[in-house]
Amino acid sequence: MKKVALISLGCAKNLIDSENMIALIKDANHTFMNNPEEADIIIINTCGFIGDAKEESINTILEMAQYKKGGKCEVLIVVGCLVQKYHEELHKELPEVDIFLGTTAYEEIMNAVNEFIQNKNYIVKVNNDFKEYIELPRHVSTPSHYAYLRIAEGCDNNCTYCIIPQFRGPYRSRKKDNILKEAEELVNSGVKELLIIAEDITQYGIDLYSDYNLVSLLKDLVKINDLRWVRLLYCYPNNFTDELIEVIRDEPKICKYVDIPLQHSDDNILRKMGRQITENEIRSLLTKIRNKIPEMIIRSTFIVGFPGEEQKNFDNLMKFLEDMKLDRVGAFTYSQEESTPAAKLPRQIDGDVKEERKRRLMELQHDILIEKHDLLRNKIISVQVDECHPERENLWICRSEGEAPEIDPVIMVYSEKTLTLGELIKVKITHLQDYDLIGEVDYELT
Repeated sequence: MKKVALISLGCAKNLIDSENMIALIKDANHTFMNNPEEADIIIINTCGFIGDAKEESINTILEMAQYKKGGKCEVLIVVGCLVQKYHEELHKELPEVDIFLGTTAYEEIMNAVNEFIQNKNYIVKVNNDFKEYIELPRHVSTPSHYAYLRIAEGCDNNCTYCIIPQFRGPYRSRKKDNILKEAEELVNSGVKELLIIAEDITQYGIDLYSDYNLVSLLKDLVKINDLRWVRLLYCYPNNFTDELIEVIRDEPKICKYVDIPLQHSDDNILRKMGRQITENEIRSLLTKIRNKIPEMIIRSTFIVGFPGEEQKNFDNLMKFLEDMKLDRVGAFTYSQEESTPAAKLPRQIDGDVKEERKRRLMELQHDILIEKHDLLRNKIISVQVDECHPERENLWICRSEGEAPEIDPVIMVYSEKTLTLGELIKVKITHLQDYDLIGEVDYELT
């Protein structure tokens, strides 16, 4: 029996892959632990989405490799997106690594470990045979009251800047019965909130059922007893139908929150990105959503410094944000990813210009966020208790329907009484602190 540590980098989809591997490790009677310093086997699940993510992955591999030289580590394993694309280069530059597994080989983790322990030969398992969605056991690592629920793998959108289809393959929906079975198991284990994820959840079902099937899936999910919230992440705007808007509006369990990755608003840049949508169509969609669901919290992400982005294109994006006043916004500087069409485009933007545009965009969005948060002052809202503050006594980190974990602001709540994680309480918002809200428990209503 070995002690195994796993470091998971990148997005929530990666986290689920890591949770699958943890379950396979535990099923093989090995001990999973959080401290790599004490581990016999160390696994790094990498991200390769943009340059910063690649750098973080490489630095983590190098850091963990030190435990092979001066620690207890016997087997160093690198898996995931970076391996799927760059396994040959990684093997050449990182001879300390014993096993490389791509995104199609997570289920091989224990076979690879056993093979290496027996033969001591370097192992690589990478192929581009992206099969239908593979069901694997899972050990949930998020707090016990919420969990991510993946409904598909891969992507067919083919945005010109994006390397994800090369990591993850074409879009493969998961069978609805398997999704519902896992959802019920999660709720029976104490999960109150399910966060629905895929590279694009609005395409769900098109490959299996010859039709978009997300609305039907949501109607089945909300029938699960004891499930409190269903949160929708990664909804591409192209397939955001009236039917989807209506089911979000009409089903109390579906959070009035949606993550719609828009990436830009200028028509010229959208066309170069291969986004298949125009600014007018985006504005119409957002206006329609807000007219039908006035309380909807809309989150999006944007890329600045895309090749050929002139000042006028960036100014159009800023005007769009000023007009639409989205509730939550994240921004990336464009990352030139080799073997993507955008990497070959002329007029690549200087790094300093990209950083300055990102700074200006986030400064504008900060002002919009403060304006929106100020409207909540002295309001009483329902929040879910996520965790106790690691450093402050009587302070609890909470979220309402309007915040997803990890990526959005939080609500800091003072309570002299001990709160229960996952509990739903009433909180009066008293003041603001930068991006976050501060409140106190309303014991009469709670």
